[in-house]
Amino acid sequence: MKQVEEKKVIRGSQHGFTKGKSCLTNLIAFYNDMTGWVDEGRAVDVVYLDFSKAFNTASHNILLGKLRKYGLDKCSVRWIENCLNGRTHRAVISSAECIWRLVTSGIP
Repeated sequence: MKQVEEKKVIRGSQHGFTKGKSCLTNLIAFYNDMTGWVDEGRAVDVVYLDFSKAFNTASHNILLGKLRKYGLDKCSVRWIENCLNGRTHRAVISSAECIWRLVTSGIP
């Protein structure tokens, strides 16, 4: 976490997984921005997206590339890569079993 903070990987506007911030602080910041813009007479449009399953589709290669791009040290990136790489899964329904497949996305 120290490296993430020092390298400024997470923007100040990030609320999730950030010390001292929460869903509530995010909502308050959002509300303040929106009401401020409305008070200024600006047009405001809001789009709601559900990212509750977003990490189920995160590409391991893209995630690791972004960690490198933001300057996370090689040892930490390698540790995360080792946690993600080499994982396999398969589906089993009743007695029918699929072959094992390499997992290339999603966060365990």
